[in-house]
Amino acid sequence: MTTTSNRIAAGVERGAPFSFTVDGQPVEAYPGETLAGALLAAGRRLARRTAWRDEPRGAFCFMGVCHDCRMVVDGVPNVRTCLTVARAGMVVEMQLGFGPPPPLGDSAPEARR
Repeated sequence: MTTTSNRIAAGVERGAPFSFTVDGQPVEAYPGETLAGALLAAGRRLARRTAWRDEPRGAFCFMGVCHDCRMVVDGVPNVRTCLTVARAGMVVEMQLGFGPPPPLGDSAPEARR
């Protein structure tokens, strides 16, 4: 798993760690952390690349306003990772441009909150 060296350690109590995957790599998170927070703690800053200029973007405002932290989460594109609480087993991928089209039909998962 990715190291937790970027987390504040002194005076913080956390639950049991769990992992989710980002582009096939395991990332450690703790209960209550957002995806963006866990990614930042793991040293990963890049969330997506823009559609027109292929420019890198990552979490910026951490409150859902800028939309720069959008990634593909469990097959759903354009999920704001700064607002999405991490859960064990999630599959997260860097988003390229506008992301893949969402799955069709009733089986499509809802966008994460």
